Amino acid sequence: MADPFEVRQRFTTLLAHLNASHNSLHKAALYALKNREMDEDLHSCILEQLERTNMNTRANIMFFIECLCEYAVKDNTNGDASAMGYVRMLQRDILAVVECVVGSEGANVRVVRKVLRTLEGLNILMKETVQELEAVLKSREVAHPFLATGDVNGKESPGKAARGPAGGGQRMGKREIEQRIEEDRERHKRLRESIWAVNGDGYEELERLWEEASDIGEDDYVTAREDAEERRRVIAFG
Repeated sequence: MADPFEVRQRFTTLLAHLNASHNSLHKAALYALKNREMDEDLHSCILEQLERTNMNTRANIMFFIECLCEYAVKDNTNGDASAMGYVRMLQRDILAVVECVVGSEGANVRVVRKVLRTLEGLNILMKETVQELEAVLKSREVAHPFLATGDVNGKESPGKAARGPAGGGQRMGKREIEQRIEEDRERHKRLRESIWAVNGDGYEELERLWEEASDIGEDDYVTAREDAEERRRVIAFG
C-alpha cells in the first residue's frame, strides 16, 4: 500500500496544476480511482484546494469532479462500486463545493451550472437539489465576474476599495484573465469534438448525416442551376 502522506501530496499537486485539457483531468481522476481506499483523505484534499486556490483552478477542479464522478458511475455500472465513496461524499458536501467554486467573485457560475446538469443526468444529484443550488448560483451572479471583488453585487464602497476585497475575492489580473480565456477555448473545443464524435463502426456517421439533412426542395434546384450557369460562364470566359 502506498504511503498515505505521499498519496495526499501527489494528489494535491495534481489538483493544484489542473488545466482545461482532458489529459489533465483524466490523469487526476485515474489517480483518485487508483487510491480509492483513501477516498476520504483525497476528498478532503479536494475541499482544501477549493478553499485556497484561485478562480481558474477552482473551475478546473469542478470539471475534475465531473470527470471523477463519471468514471465512478461507469465502474459501478460494470459491477465495481468501490469508487462510489467519492460520489457519496460529493452528495454530502455539494453545497460547500458549489460555494467554494463560485467564490465571492461569482465568476464560475456557468461552470458550476454545466457540471450540476451533468451530475443530475448521471442521477448523482436529485432535481430538487439542483434547483436549490441554482438559488445559490443566482445569488452569486455578477454582471462582470472577471472584474468583481469581494462584493457579490459587483459594488464596493471607497472604504472597501482601500482595504482590499472582502471575503477572499480578488480582482483578476491580466495573466489570469488570459489563462481563463485560453482554458475556456480549450473546453469549448472539446465540447464541439464530443458533439461531432461518432462510433467508427458501420455507417453510423452516414446515417446521422442522412437523418439531419433536409429534403431537396425547389430552392435547391434553382441554386444548382445558378451554380451550373456560373461555372459555364467562367469556363467560356477563361
